[in-house]
Amino acid sequence: METKIALVTGAAGGIGEAVVRALGARGTRVAAVDRDGERLRRTVDDAVRDGLHVDAFPCDVTSGPAVESTVERVEAELGPVDHLVNAAGVLRLGEARSLTDEDWASTFAVNTTGVFHLCRAVANRMVPRARGAIVTVASNAAGTPRTEMAAYAASKAAASMFTKSIGLELARHGIRCNVVAPGSTDTRMLTSMWHDESGPKGTIEGRPEAFRVGIPLGRLARPSDIADAVVFLLSDQSSHITLHDLTVDGGAALGV
Repeated sequence: METKIALVTGAAGGIGEAVVRALGARGTRVAAVDRDGERLRRTVDDAVRDGLHVDAFPCDVTSGPAVESTVERVEAELGPVDHLVNAAGVLRLGEARSLTDEDWASTFAVNTTGVFHLCRAVANRMVPRARGAIVTVASNAAGTPRTEMAAYAASKAAASMFTKSIGLELARHGIRCNVVAPGSTDTRMLTSMWHDESGPKGTIEGRPEAFRVGIPLGRLARPSDIADAVVFLLSDQSSHITLHDLTVDGGAALGV
């Protein structure tokens, strides 16, 4: 994957940061995108100190004009984007009937509309070049109902189906579009769901009252586990794979 240019959203932490590092370690030049400019700068500075070719591009993915301007700048400064990874995401917890309009709107603005903005901007540039690969980081919650996660699950299901649908349209141009669906991963998003020290144990062993079966492999995913799956789907090793949904959850969704 050397000499390639990748754009990764949600790059300031968690899975997005792990993807940035995994790509950078393989010689890819990475445009790291996140709306938290301060955290993004620290993340990029750390990566550069480690010898990776990573550049910071602060951007709010919920804004179509901002995304278009950022992608234009990335291509002007780094070169044509070969890979897009949609890893930006937010989580608003609560029973569906207690969610506010703002909870719902903000969740979809980042998790779904952000994917649309990035895919549109990048795909319009990939098509004339007849090459490229796109991966959207969704969630196993997109296919498995979760209590108190209705907005998140619905937004990820929409992002997943959008990615496959645009992938169908882009296939004739040689552009592949796939989805990686993580389960419980050791990130700040997951720990925000825990209320006490029993959080990790409940996640791994399951919670019958929340209709969760736990994780058969008996451990949380590391961000690098998800990043490895993303890198595989971007690489030439998956050159005949498109419209695919790869679940990386230790068996938590029972293979569904």
